[in-house]
Amino acid sequence: MARQLNFGVIGSGYMGKAYAIALRALPTVFRLPAEPICDMLATTSAGRAAEQARELGFRRSTGNWRELVEDPAIDVVAICSPTYMHREMALAAIAAGKHVICEKPLALSSAECAEMADAADRAGVCTLVGYNYIKNPATALARQLIEAGEIGEIVHFRGTHNEDFLMDPGLPMSWRLRKAFASEAGALGDLASHIINAAHFLCGPVAEVIGESQIIHAQRPNTAGVLEAVENDDQTQFLLRFESGVMGSIEASRIAAGRKMGLTYEIVGTRGTLLFDQERLAELKYYRADDPPHLQGFRTILIGPEHPDYGHFCIGTGHGFGYNDMIMVEMRDLVEGICGERPLWPRFRDAVHTAEVVDAVGRSQRERRWVKVGESE
Repeated sequence: MARQLNFGVIGSGYMGKAYAIALRALPTVFRLPAEPICDMLATTSAGRAAEQARELGFRRSTGNWRELVEDPAIDVVAICSPTYMHREMALAAIAAGKHVICEKPLALSSAECAEMADAADRAGVCTLVGYNYIKNPATALARQLIEAGEIGEIVHFRGTHNEDFLMDPGLPMSWRLRKAFASEAGALGDLASHIINAAHFLCGPVAEVIGESQIIHAQRPNTAGVLEAVENDDQTQFLLRFESGVMGSIEASRIAAGRKMGLTYEIVGTRGTLLFDQERLAELKYYRADDPPHLQGFRTILIGPEHPDYGHFCIGTGHGFGYNDMIMVEMRDLVEGICGERPLWPRFRDAVHTAEVVDAVGRSQRERRWVKVGESE
């Protein structure tokens, strides 16, 4: 593993820290074609950047993200900033010839996503978007079972991504609740995009949608205690039709009391059904219609070394698989993709489709009709 890939990470919050942990541990878990190096960390404060670089194991730091992007030693830029900053940072990194991994949502609109994907295609750089939940071995197994025909032809998809982190109306305003910083798609863009991406991964592209989103807590206090208007949705639900003709539904909420990580999907086929719940992320439920009547019912498959990627982390079935493990699988994919050893998914180009679905749901609510994904205004 003589080759090295120098990573520059922009942002030192929740995701920036997760990326740093994954990058540092990656060579101890996977045999890689190149060694990822935590080279530079950028935050809005030079002092804070220096302190956190020491804590997270970066060689260098800066208070100016452009310095990181333009540094000739950096090979890969990881963008872990708020959504409204993604486009500018990614375009600058691409123009500098860097490979880019960017957190989701990729940008504020499908048009911005397409601009970023076009730039990456022209530059010939590798891209990846942080829809990390599809890196779970249980979901990889679900896709294998679908592709092997184990549940027959898919006839229906139902997905959710429900959480309760904004259930309390007294919680303060944040950038996630403002159109200018997080788009007009709140739970729709932040949470539903995860399950839209999973639906794409498991069932193919979405052709059209009809749906509705809703703000429940219309005002929240700012840091001075003054109430301000919430500018994007707390919950959303929509019907969809895949390009294959399969029908389905998706719902998402950031105020769903009791749901801490309620990303779920149910995929019904002509011969069986698959059920997954991210709160029990090391399990996949599987129903086979051809079981004898006295044995019919959902069986629980405990994820283990026989399933994709799990064995790199643990030799025992049912011992569990964690959030940071999914980030590590994601980073493994990125390193191997850059080295030409693995097709990358989801790239910026794939995230355009996710953003187009989000935009179509918003337009459907405004116009009260079915909207084709990618349909021009």
